Amino acid sequence: MSLYRRGRTFWSYVWIDGIRHSKSTGTTNRRQAELIDREHKDELNRARHQIVEPAPMMTFGALAARFIAEASPRPYHLDRLKVLLPYFADSAIGRISKAAVRDYRNRRKAERTLSETTLNRDIEVLRHLLYWAVDEGLLTANPIARVRMTPERRKPRSILSLEEEEKLLGAAAPHLKPIIIIGLDTGMRRGELLTQRFEHIDFNRHVLQVTHSKTPGGEAREIPLTDRAFHLLKGFAQPSGLVFTFKGRPLHRIKTAWKAGIRRAGIRYYRFHDLRHTFNTRLMEAGVMPDVRKALMGHSTGEDVNSIYTHVELPVKREAIRKLETWMETQRTNPEASQKGEPPHAEPEPIHHGRPDRGGPQGL
Repeated sequence: MSLYRRGRTFWSYVWIDGIRHSKSTGTTNRRQAELIDREHKDELNRARHQIVEPAPMMTFGALAARFIAEASPRPYHLDRLKVLLPYFADSAIGRISKAAVRDYRNRRKAERTLSETTLNRDIEVLRHLLYWAVDEGLLTANPIARVRMTPERRKPRSILSLEEEEKLLGAAAPHLKPIIIIGLDTGMRRGELLTQRFEHIDFNRHVLQVTHSKTPGGEAREIPLTDRAFHLLKGFAQPSGLVFTFKGRPLHRIKTAWKAGIRRAGIRYYRFHDLRHTFNTRLMEAGVMPDVRKALMGHSTGEDVNSIYTHVELPVKREAIRKLETWMETQRTNPEASQKGEPPHAEPEPIHHGRPDRGGPQGL
């Protein structure tokens, strides 16, 4: 017997593992109280065995809070949630539909001019959180699993010329100049550069191991250093700590310094990320194979076995960096060579290790 009357109201008392759990049924009707008592027992039993009940009526705001607390979200998840939460925060996760997604797109477009790429990234994060809810047992299925992304227009990527590079380096702030050089010579992302540590640079082998990356494949990649990058880093090397700082403090943002450098250099506007595109394009023009470029830049290839080739590929990576340096030297000494009828480098076919590449679109 677990149902007792206190005053006129029935209470449910359940003992589990020596602990008494009490709950008021809030009713004087015994039949209703017995139903509530049974639900109380079932609820405690599910909690005891860690069985999660689906919660389709949970709000997206509550789901986002739990996701942030438990799922180790990436920075881009947090960034996209800033625009998703104002619209979906009060929506039940089980009722977020394709129609709601269309309405979200229309409202965002009405607020400001946005590309389809930006909106697609928003929806991808929304869908990711709902898939996480499925994995956690909060949903039985993702209600927008089959939502279609709007086709994106491919935009030409801006590539920094050697002449523009010299102007930018001459105009950049002292703390930004080394970041630009290492970005151009390694293809590292901004976040990777600002979190890079001296402990992960092997000056004896002229190799930098990326400290922190947004992709699993990029986390453990080794990048051979160009002579320019090696001598630059060696010049202010420390036994440990962050490579790039400002007045001894970590750098989190370089947008203001970057824009000021572009303005003083008198060149057209480039994003900092365009340094990465520039590195990739220069490797391509130097005749480096696509698979080697992927390995240097930390692109995910969809092959788990790729991780075991890290040290095997290092000599090939060194050869790729040597080709890059040779190409840059040729361009600096004879910039009109490509305009005098010399054939461009043919791009070799990619070499696949193990299974064929199953990865999706590769981001830079």
